[in-house]
Parts: sequence; C-alpha cells; structure tokens
Amino acid sequence: MDDHPPYPSGLRLSGRRVVVVGGGQVAQRRIPALLAAGARVVVVSPHVTPAIEGQVLAGEVTWVERGFAGEDLADTWYVIAATNDTSVNEQVSKAAEVERVFCVRSDDATGATAWTPASGRYDGLTVAVLGRREPRRTAAVRDAIVTALHEGTIAAGERRPSVPGVTLVGGGPGHPELISVAGRKALMEADVVVADRLAPRELLGDLPATTEVVDVAKLPRGSAARQEEINRLIVERALAGQRVARFKGGDSFVFGRGFEEIEACRDAGVPVHVIPGLSSPLAVPAVAGIPVTHRHVAHEFTVVSGHLPPGHPDSLVDWDALGRLRGTLVLMMAVENAPAIAESLVSAGRDASTPVAVVCDGSMPGERTVLTTLAELGADLDRHAVRPPAIVVVGEVVAVARPDVFGGRGASDANVSRPWPS
Repeated sequence: MDDHPPYPSGLRLSGRRVVVVGGGQVAQRRIPALLAAGARVVVVSPHVTPAIEGQVLAGEVTWVERGFAGEDLADTWYVIAATNDTSVNEQVSKAAEVERVFCVRSDDATGATAWTPASGRYDGLTVAVLGRREPRRTAAVRDAIVTALHEGTIAAGERRPSVPGVTLVGGGPGHPELISVAGRKALMEADVVVADRLAPRELLGDLPATTEVVDVAKLPRGSAARQEEINRLIVERALAGQRVARFKGGDSFVFGRGFEEIEACRDAGVPVHVIPGLSSPLAVPAVAGIPVTHRHVAHEFTVVSGHLPPGHPDSLVDWDALGRLRGTLVLMMAVENAPAIAESLVSAGRDASTPVAVVCDGSMPGERTVLTTLAELGADLDRHAVRPPAIVVVGEVVAVARPDVFGGRGASDANVSRPWPS
C-alpha cells in the first residue's frame, strides 16, 4: 500500500449490507457504530462473543455461523476483517478488492483499502480524526476536540435557532462529571438556567457568558411558595421566547417535584421535555461502595422520603409496613427525623442491630460515610455532627459492603474512603 494520506469521506450505510468477518472483541467494538448508522450488519464467524450473540438474538445482527467465503461479499457495501488470523483477513481483503468493496483490516492497516477514524459526536456534528495508523494519537485528538466543543472552548458555528420551551435537567448526585452528556448539552444551549441548591453548581461556571442563571434558593421562603414561583418563572421565560433549562440535583422525578413543573408547562401550552439524571438514592450509595441489592441478602429496595416524621398527619408513608420488610431502605431528606424513623422501624419489627450507613455529601469532595445501627443511629448522627444533605441506607447490604466493621455487628467510627475523585 502506498504512503499517500487517506481521502476522508462519510459513508451513508443506512439499509446497506455491511459484513464483519470475525466475532471477537474487535468485532464487538465495531458493530454498535454500524448499527447506529442503520447498516444491515452480517457477522461471519464460527464463534461470536456473548454480546454479539445477544445482538443476534435481538434481531439486530445476522450471524453466518462458519468461516469466511468469497460469496459473503455479494451485495455488500463495506467489510471489516476482524479475525485473529492474518491469512483469513488477507483472504477477506483480496475478495473485497475483486468485488470493489472497501475493506478495513484490524491486523494490518497497510493492507486495507479503508481505515476506521477515531470519531465522536456533538450537537449533530460527527468529528472524525484520521492519522497514519496511530490509533492512540487519533483518539486523543478526537477526545480533545469533542471535549472542547462540549465546554465551548471551540466554537461550533452558529447556534440553532432558539426554540422556546423548558427542559428539566437531572444533574445527578453532585459531582460535575456525573451529569449525562444530554444534560450538559441542554445547559450549554439554554438562554436561562433555573438552578436548585443541590444541582451540581460547578457546571454553572462552564456556561456561556450570555446565559442567565437564576438561583431558586433565593426565591421566597416556604416550599409551596417557592415551587409556585418556580413554575411561574419557567413558564414566563419560555413564553417570552427563551430556552429554559430547569436544573435539579439527582433526577427531576425522584422527590424533585419535576412533574409539578411539567403540569405547569402543559397548562400554559409550553413545550417541555425531560432529561433524566442519576438518581441520588442509587448513585450516592454506589459511589460510596454500598449496593442497594445483593443476591444473598436483599432482593428489594425501597426509597422513602423522611422529610416528615412517623405519625405526622401529612405523611403518606406506612412506617409499620416498612418495618416488616427485610430488604434495603434508602431514606432521603431524613437526617432530622432519622432517630424517630429508626425507633418506628424497630417497633414495627426491624432488628435494632440492622446495619446503617449515612452517606454525607455523596460524590462531593467532603463525602464521608458514618456506619452505625438502627439502635445507635440517633446518637451517632449527633456524635458525628451529620447535617444534610445525607442519604441513609438501612439493611444487610451495608454489612456486605463493610464486613470489616459489621463482622462483629457493632457500630464504628470508621468512615468509608471516598472512591470518587474530587
């Protein structure tokens, strides 16, 4: 193969037959992008990985369960030779040359007629980087460009015409890297961002200088009054022709009053859609190394709001029923009422020695986890000066995560080391 640079081109493969020869890890990495392009993917290989077999069973991929034959390239637009046998890959590339089908080879780019670029996507753009068979370098350049587009340090040309409406963006548990790509994109495109106190505020510093940020923590006091004002604000701005991102911590539909905002928008005729976020009752224990289920000790988990104490007339929680469960309880907004909740659970039948983990400031630089039991929960909250935000995990999964502490079934002053980087 000569040393001329490759000619870049974008292939439109929708509805067209693409053959992948080989069913190993290389083929497994290449197939998803082909499927995303709408290609009719045919895998030719005596064996395939479980992931590819799953795609076959789902009807996404056709599997020809044998070795390669030249007739496999009939009516084919593109072929990838991805076996671990150089002679087979050479056979594929020769057959492709005869059929005038562009061929990518995983083992020898010099013997191929096409190379796979390092590619990424942003806002309808596809960024593809081709180099002289230097995959690490091209991937690094691709990553740098896509990151810069997301962060706005590289201009992506004219913004699309602003379509007024509201997008509810779930920001995840707090760390700025735990927001979805779609959520970050919605923030960058918004004219105004209406942000909660628990939303990942570090991301607000990345917004364009023209973006207005409204801090709803400074709105009138009282939860009902504040929610009514938020509803009024997002509707008013959308009706004025702005793109509004309603930015919340966690997920908008898990104790986030997100649906109340959906209803307000719908009542006013404002277009609205939702970008989910990593829900804190799942993400925060996970970051702290605590599973909410485990096949040996917990086949269920229940997420409960603890903002009202047991017995409160406005509470919708049946604490007696929860006390009879043996699965995991994850308590949100429960720091103040945790002692009363623990007492209620024990009275309803939960063992007083049940392990408890209180994860404070989950995923953030100040994250710490207090380990205790239902019997000692109230005292340990005081002793460790626990303040919101914190998530309380009740159940044997805590002992599974920390056998060093709960092997003897006692409370401990030990804090779990924070696994997420600051």
